[in-house]
Parts: sequence; structure tokens; C-alpha cells
Amino acid sequence: MSAIPVNDSAWAKLVKSNIFIEFIDTTLRGCSQVMFQSNPLTGLLFFVAIFIGAYTEGIPAVAFGCLLGTAISTFVAYVGIDDRKSLRAGLFGYNGCLLGAALPTFLATSPVMWACLVLGSIVTVIATISLADFLKNWKVAALTAPFVLTTWVILLASYSFSGVMGAHLPAPALPHEFVPTVNSVFDSISMLDAMFNGVSQVFLFSSIIGGIIFLIGLAVESIWAAVFGLVGTLLALLTSVVLFADPGSINIGLYSFSAVLTAIALGSTFNKPSWKVFIYTIVGVIFTVFVQGALDTTLAPLGIPTLTMPFVLTSWLFLVPNKDIVPEHRK
Repeated sequence: MSAIPVNDSAWAKLVKSNIFIEFIDTTLRGCSQVMFQSNPLTGLLFFVAIFIGAYTEGIPAVAFGCLLGTAISTFVAYVGIDDRKSLRAGLFGYNGCLLGAALPTFLATSPVMWACLVLGSIVTVIATISLADFLKNWKVAALTAPFVLTTWVILLASYSFSGVMGAHLPAPALPHEFVPTVNSVFDSISMLDAMFNGVSQVFLFSSIIGGIIFLIGLAVESIWAAVFGLVGTLLALLTSVVLFADPGSINIGLYSFSAVLTAIALGSTFNKPSWKVFIYTIVGVIFTVFVQGALDTTLAPLGIPTLTMPFVLTSWLFLVPNKDIVPEHRK
């Protein structure tokens, strides 16, 4: 994840003078860190895109859940974390942001769901610290693993407790051979929808407008991040089309969102852009699509979504040998 930039802007001076404004700034950075940025304007644009997409799809609870999850995890970090630099960069807020989007997506809206969201947001901070300590020997970040693991636990628990009702969880099903239902590679594929939905699905909804705003938000902080985000969604789209994946899933971006994060991580966050990095990133993005399909099959009997775990596993795999393969890596 990116570090906090140093500047002398009017906003920066206001942040330094008021703890409440500083908290807002840190919360916005937490949202922007979902895509590896640490910029309050990027975070604000991300929240705008989330609210537009959530209300367009008729699930406003996702937008408020994102905001609440980010704020709670950020507040918990303020209370209990000594690492001021990481805190201010938003590194303890992004997992709570994603959990805040996931629970209202897959669980029925109720007081218990909101209580689970609060609890889960707190746990993501603890999980972030635990995983960071565990992974430090491999010199890789926790990424969104704290969000995925915490959300999986809550979603699986919903099958045991009648007070936590599933709403849009995948129907549990045993793995079976996929039978293609299309005759042409591009049958039933809407390229424009699939491309931008792949970006917006990082926050668990499909929205062309949202996807465009997310890319603009990335460009505010890093042109390279926006470029690799676009490359990631387009390449994942083409890969899943060539592999004859389900057209409906392709169109709503389900084969692209993890690839978008992989592309940004490998292409611009942990490596300095170059031709060698570009090729390395392409391999990682394509493999992310395969990991997506594999995890979809693995988790189908459990009735829970893969979330961003394909991105996490692929990025860990490619980042551990990073310094040996890619000399342009960022230390």
C-alpha cells in the first residue's frame, strides 16, 4: 500500500490543526487504500462512486456499510495502534471498508447484521496486525486477506445462526464440469459493461459510472495505477472470454475485480513500471483469472463467495520472489 504523501496544501495544514479533520482525512485514505492509494481526494471519489453504484443497484446499505466499516476500523486503529505512519496512510481502514460493503451485500439488513459489521470492522484491524507480523518474514503485505478471512467467518456462521440471515449468498453446490452455452467467443459479452464493472466489483457492485469514477480517483493519485487498473480489467475480461467462462459473470465483472487489484499491486504499487514489470504483471493478471475459477469451484460447496482472495493468493505468489525476478521492485 502507498505511503502518506508530504505536502503543504491548505488541506494538509487544516488536517494538522484539527483532530476531527485529521480523522476524516485518515478515513478517506482508508477507502482509497482499497486500490493501494493514500489520497483523501481519491478516497472521496471512491465514496462517491460507491454511493452512486449502491443506490443504482438498490442496495444503499452497501454504501453506508462501507463508510461505517472504514470509520470504525480507523477509529479502532487510533485508539489502539502506535504505528502512526501506517495509521495516517489509511492502512488500517481499507479492510473494514471492504467488509462494510460485503456484509450488506450477502446478508439481510437487520440490527444483527449491523452489529456483525461493527464487530467485523474491529476484527479486521486485529487481523491486519496479526497477518502483517506473520508475513513479515516473506516481506509481503497482508493486502485484503484480513477482510476476506473475517468476512468468510461471518458468512459461514450465518448458516448456524437464525439471527444472521443470508440474502444473496451463493447457493451451495458440488463442483461439476462446466458446459459452455455459447457458440462464439464473444457471444453475449458486453465489452464496455464488463470492463468497467470489473473495476467497480472491487467494492462488490456493478456500475459503469462507478468504474469510471474509480479510475479517475486512481488517476488523481497515480496515473500508473489507473493505467494498470484498466489493463487488469481488460486483460481479465479477454482471458475469461477466451476460456468460455459464464457470460453473465463476465458481464458483471466477477472475473475481473481481483485481476484489477493484482494489476495495480504488481504493476505500480510494489514495482516501478517498466517493460519487464508489465510482462510480469500480465502473467499475474492472467493467472488471477485461473485462481478465481479454482476458488469459485472450491468454495461452491460452502456457499460463500471468493471475495478478493484470488488477488491475495496470486499477489503473495508473485511478490515473494519479487526482488529476485523484478529488479525494478520497490523496497
